[in-house]
Amino acid sequence: MSGIPASQMTYNELTALVGWYAEMGVDLAVDGVAHDRFAEDAPKPPPAPAVLPERRTAPVTRPMTEAVLATPEAAIQSARELAAQAATLEELRAALERFDGCALKRNAQKTVFADGNPQARLMLVGEAPGADEDRQGLPFVGRAGQLLDRMLAAISMDRSHVYIANAVPWRPPGNRTPTPQETAICLPFIRRQIELCNPSILVCLGGASMMTLLGVKEGIMRMRGRWFDYPLGEGGQKIRAMATLHPAYLLRSPPQKRLAWRDLQEIAKALRESDR
Repeated sequence: MSGIPASQMTYNELTALVGWYAEMGVDLAVDGVAHDRFAEDAPKPPPAPAVLPERRTAPVTRPMTEAVLATPEAAIQSARELAAQAATLEELRAALERFDGCALKRNAQKTVFADGNPQARLMLVGEAPGADEDRQGLPFVGRAGQLLDRMLAAISMDRSHVYIANAVPWRPPGNRTPTPQETAICLPFIRRQIELCNPSILVCLGGASMMTLLGVKEGIMRMRGRWFDYPLGEGGQKIRAMATLHPAYLLRSPPQKRLAWRDLQEIAKALRESDR
């Protein structure tokens, strides 16, 4: 019976064949065609090695920008020169778009330059963009940004009253902390950005921003709420600066919002006094 093709069997013959298979312990159909497994297991001669034509590689030539920025020192020097040449915020943004000295830019979707009012008297600077900021190209637009908006609203302000930026304009992979080298490369740009904005008060959001811009090495919990003098360029002019807790930290530690509220009240008071 098994030698007859299944297509030529009657219903009763197929039923009997299946029953016989079941009695013999066959419960799984591997294939519809019989195979000679002994022939398949026979050793086969190895394939002849392929003869490939001789390949000649041309010498690799690197762009001048890559060669010039091959070291961190060269990248920092290039950043200083580009930042110093920018006479406006728009020119500075264009310079950042041209700059290839920071490796973070290669993996970032967008350059996160700034948001808010460039003529504002209050400038806020965070550390680096996150995933939401990288997608939208704007600083503080994720959960931390939403909390920042509520913090500003608590002192009767919104983004039209402030100018917001980051010390590093490109998102580090996985939202990791920027390395000291990456921060040093980007530092000339944020310093020039502060200088061109020319605010009355500078607020560093978080300990990383405080250490980068104010040079303070002590912890943010100890140094927050204190006033510092920030040098605005090389002309000797100084503006008032303060560090406060980063909104992302406040999301993780809600009880510390009371400390940030004290800082906000002090900042609002300073702005009122500067109006007199």
